[in-house]
Amino acid sequence: MSLDIVSFQDTVWDFYHGHGRHNLPWRRPGANGRFDPYKILVSEIMLQQTQVARAIPKYEQFLTLFPTATSLAATPLGDVLRAWSGLGYNRRAKYLWQAAQQLSDSFPTDIAALVQLPGIGPNTAGAVLAYSFNQPVVFIETNIRTVFIHHFFNDQIDVTDKSVLEIVATTLDIEHPREWYWALMDYGAFLKQTVGNLNQQSKHYAKQSKFEGSKRQIRGEVLRQLAVSSQTVDELAKNIVDNRLRTVIEDLLSEGMIHQSHDKLEL
Repeated sequence: MSLDIVSFQDTVWDFYHGHGRHNLPWRRPGANGRFDPYKILVSEIMLQQTQVARAIPKYEQFLTLFPTATSLAATPLGDVLRAWSGLGYNRRAKYLWQAAQQLSDSFPTDIAALVQLPGIGPNTAGAVLAYSFNQPVVFIETNIRTVFIHHFFNDQIDVTDKSVLEIVATTLDIEHPREWYWALMDYGAFLKQTVGNLNQQSKHYAKQSKFEGSKRQIRGEVLRQLAVSSQTVDELAKNIVDNRLRTVIEDLLSEGMIHQSHDKLEL
């Protein structure tokens, strides 16, 4: 592994200046020139499992409905799930809603406090701090991992995140961390399209399970139908013909994603 920090930074910055995604809505500061950490958190949670093109319209719609953590916290979970419909991985909406309950007064400015919020791990926390407050924190996600494997571990397999994070820290532009991570994200997205999924060389790589025919698909369909109207189990069973349906319903009830009113299930 050769570590030429200046050359590497030049490569990333050159790509970003020429081909970066500068108009993404979560990269625009507010009227006061600052980045709202709540809005950054919404974007990061959405982007965990959703491609950028799909996330953009949902992000804008979501913030129109819930422009602040206070407004989100005051909204029934069912309405939040309806607004989230179409993004999948609906637990993310619940976690975001739960986090909003704790964010109404102030927003944490350190990783230790952020990871105490539901659904937020150290990497999401790091991204929020870098993008919201321009903090020179160290974190990793799939695009960033792609960049560093391509440049520093390209001939290796079972690359650990610990090894990658050491290089992330060494090469971090501490004067411009927010924009540096934007540049890494865009360069990583480009590399995925041109050289393939280098994350397969990571020791932590886990192939995403197939959606079609999965319990995840059934969960999504139950929530989609209940977003339109409350239904009985038998009514759901007419449209969702799968012997796992009742187990899925029991799971959703225990998680608080849905509830039962008399004989009807609803969000």
